[in-house]
Amino acid sequence: MTTMTETSARFREFKMPDVGEGLTEAEILKWFVQPGDTVTDGQVVCEVETAKAAVELPIPFDGVVHELRFPEGTTVDVGEVIIAVDVAPGSGDVPAAAETVQQPVAEAAPEAEPEAPKGRQPVLVGYGVAETSTKRRPRKGAQVPGPAAAAVQAELNGRGTKLPESRPLAKPPVRKLAKDLGIDLATVTPTGEGGVITRDDVHAAAAPAPAEAPVRAEEAVAAPAPVATIADPAGRETRIPVKGVRKAIAQAMVGSAFTAPHVTEFVTVDVTRTMRLVAELKEDKDMAGVRVNPLLIIAKALLVAIRRNPAVNAAWDEANQEIVQKHYVNLGIAAATPRGLIVPNIKDAHDKTLPQLGEALGELVSTAREGRTSPAAMAGGTVTITNVGVFGVDTGTPILNPGESAILAVGAIKLQPWVHKGKVKPRQVTTLALSFDHRLVDGELGSKVLADVAAVLEQPKRLITWG
Repeated sequence: MTTMTETSARFREFKMPDVGEGLTEAEILKWFVQPGDTVTDGQVVCEVETAKAAVELPIPFDGVVHELRFPEGTTVDVGEVIIAVDVAPGSGDVPAAAETVQQPVAEAAPEAEPEAPKGRQPVLVGYGVAETSTKRRPRKGAQVPGPAAAAVQAELNGRGTKLPESRPLAKPPVRKLAKDLGIDLATVTPTGEGGVITRDDVHAAAAPAPAEAPVRAEEAVAAPAPVATIADPAGRETRIPVKGVRKAIAQAMVGSAFTAPHVTEFVTVDVTRTMRLVAELKEDKDMAGVRVNPLLIIAKALLVAIRRNPAVNAAWDEANQEIVQKHYVNLGIAAATPRGLIVPNIKDAHDKTLPQLGEALGELVSTAREGRTSPAAMAGGTVTITNVGVFGVDTGTPILNPGESAILAVGAIKLQPWVHKGKVKPRQVTTLALSFDHRLVDGELGSKVLADVAAVLEQPKRLITWG
């Protein structure tokens, strides 16, 4: 799939690229240009939000903006044309914008389609899909005649021929999700175009039935895309569309909770010595310019525990029925942002010194807060830390980040009475919680990891003796 095409020698079109790893759609958050504006190669023309992050899109050629195909707030499929540019302004009358809008599949004559390039073509990030997947799907609301509709449905199911009518219509990733959740697609009510079952349909079928009275049939009919509206004149309720990062979080958490059997263990530990070490490191010239806080020591403690118990750093491969042992640690840090929860990770954290780890943590947090975290920064995590203590709570039961086997929750560090050397004294105390995937992490292994983290925080000198 290419990101740009030529409608003529004069007009070029820029398509929504795959800005992440296999993402299928993105929402246009903001246009930075308008029709009539001059653009140059590499100029950012819009900001889009995918299921992973907000990304700015540069246009790869010069010209004058002729048309913006979609308004802000629209969710657009990867491969859809989003902007048309006049690359030869001043060379004649400019046709009306509507003349360059691509027509739905049903209205396009086969001979009018340009020949698709062979093989996989480079896009803005990574590479496009194979030649058989470059056909444009009809826009929402377009009427597709019988043969064309059958072709679209067959393509959505990853096949070029019409499927038996008895087989539910769903994309391969949706079929895999249903299999992982133990859902029979034949029992799922489709809400997608042409009767296609979506990921949301599968998650809805997997969710436990609510205790309230059943919804009336007329209320269950699929409605148009939701918009933020006040439910009543008094303003007692507001409906907010679920999309972008929030939608991805919801799907990931439901998928994780219903796929991986979670076990959570807890330990309360005296971290007084760790807090003293943090204070000393802040004054250390070797740590100058590095943000030193308890999370840095906790991250290092978890890395030491993983080194001592490497089997916890693994993933469950359902398709191949294998446990994938990771010989590297990409340490995820859960971060709350204005757009929702994201989990960027520090690549090869196991190889970093304490100052390097501190610098990476600082960069990760600042980038997340500014909304500049890239999809690549959130891919490939192996284990995660979530610091719920910053909100003043003692701890929680965290849900695993999909594809990972363990997540450590850190509670608030508080001054509490503690028995120390036979006497009750005020000490800095926190509670740790480790959730793990019980398919590949037994209770003994999970307990050892959590105990090792606690031991390092109680006696930080173990960073040296165990490291």
